[in-house]
This record gives sequence, C-alpha cells and structure tokens, in this order.
Amino acid sequence: MFMVMNKQIEDIKEIRKMMEKSSKFTSINGLSLIIAGVFATIGGWYAKSLLNNQYESTDLILSLFITALVILVLAVGVISFFAWRKAKKNNQSLLNSVTRRAAYNLLVPLVVGGLFSLLLLLRGDMALVASSTLIFYGLSLVNASKYTFSDIHILGICEVIIGLLAAVFLYNGILFWILGFGVCHIVFGTIMYIKYDLKKK
Repeated sequence: MFMVMNKQIEDIKEIRKMMEKSSKFTSINGLSLIIAGVFATIGGWYAKSLLNNQYESTDLILSLFITALVILVLAVGVISFFAWRKAKKNNQSLLNSVTRRAAYNLLVPLVVGGLFSLLLLLRGDMALVASSTLIFYGLSLVNASKYTFSDIHILGICEVIIGLLAAVFLYNGILFWILGFGVCHIVFGTIMYIKYDLKKK
C-alpha cells in the first residue's frame, strides 16, 4: 500500500514537471544574466564618463545612443546564446509557443519604452532617460514573468522601484541605471544560477 502511494506521488511530481516545462520558458541561464549585468555596469560607467566630459549636445546624444545599443546587442546576444545552449542540453525547442508568448509579452512594453526613451533623448530630456528605461524594462519583465521563473517577476518589480527612485533623484540617473541594469542582473543572475543551474549539475 505504502509503495503504491509512493509511486503515485512520484508520478504526480513527474506530470507536474512535464506540465511546467510545456507552459514555462525555463531556458534562461543565470550566468547569462550575470554577464549581461557586467556589460551594463561597464557601459553605465562609460556613459557617466561621457556626461562628465560635457561634449557637444549632438555628439553626446549620439555617443549615449551607440553605447546603449552596443550594450543591448551584447546582452541580448549572450542571453540568447545561453538560452539556446540550455534548451539544446535539455532536448527542448527554443522556438515554441511558450517562447513566442514570453517574447511578445516582453517586447511590447520594451519596444514602447525604448521608443519613448529615444524621443526623450532626441528632445534633450536626458535626465528622464534612465528612469524611463528602467521603468519600462521592469514592466516588460513583470509582463513576461508569467511564462518563466517567478524570480523574473521580482527582478521586474525591483527595476520599476529603482526607475521611480531615478525619477526622484533626477540627476543621479546613471548611478540608478548601473544599479538596475548592472547590479540587479548580477545579483538575480547569481541567485538563479545557484537555484536552477547548479542544482541540475
């Protein structure tokens, strides 16, 4: 009797795991978030040095835009590569309906926030750019978190709070940007790496 019940419990656990795999995007790798956080920290300090050097307004806007674009490409590239590698290792398809839903929920607020921040940059309202990018990024993570790990939801909330603080302490935006995109990614990446990736090794 006890052995039968034990087997049933194991079967239920296995079914639950299979259901979670089919409804959640679990290929996010904690190490990729850490690397993305390091890129963002380096880029943030570089942007800070650009602001301190007080270049001509047009040159400064172009330099900041290029810096942000390079960081974005590197971060997305690293996260995508590690996700593909993890999915391959687990014999999962990276391009499935769950991934598409997660990507859609992530990209809608992210693209809107990116365009809004670009408009602020072009208007010369640089003090609000750090705040708006953090808030929209946080909202996009919260929006996509229902299709992935719950840790992503918490990271999104943290990004929104840091973004709001950046709007209060307006002229320290770069420091909040480094805290949000750099430090938070490193911290949450480390937590997720220990919690999900190391556990499977």
